[in-house]
Amino acid sequence: MGHWHRPGAGLTPSDSVPSVRTIAKLAGPFFVGAGVMHFVIPKAYRRIVPPYVPAPAAAVYVSGVAEIAGGAALMHPRYRRLAGYWLVATLLAVFPANIHMALHPEDYPTVPGGATALYVRLPFQAVFIAWVLSAIRRA
Repeated sequence: MGHWHRPGAGLTPSDSVPSVRTIAKLAGPFFVGAGVMHFVIPKAYRRIVPPYVPAPAAAVYVSGVAEIAGGAALMHPRYRRLAGYWLVATLLAVFPANIHMALHPEDYPTVPGGATALYVRLPFQAVFIAWVLSAIRRA
């Protein structure tokens, strides 16, 4: 006779939780999608460009292209490392805009959560950077 099988028997927590590597593989498509949104809803992105940045429309499109290129290259093993550093540089380049938004919440009244949300999102830039770096880490 066969043996009894209990669902979940012998599984470790890592068997039911996606691996860091699996999650890292989602970074490429995420950044491609985020970059595409710069072209789909450019007005929303132009509204968050700080006033000290010249040519806000161009800044929106350039950052969109940077995210699309970085995300697409991140999905290709040959270019993954370079793409990761490219995306980290892109994330660092746009971080001053996030700081500007947090310091001037009155200029962004339509952001859900208001000033609190603008401050809470600042550390997420570090999370995105860590995510990208995990995607380029050697297996």
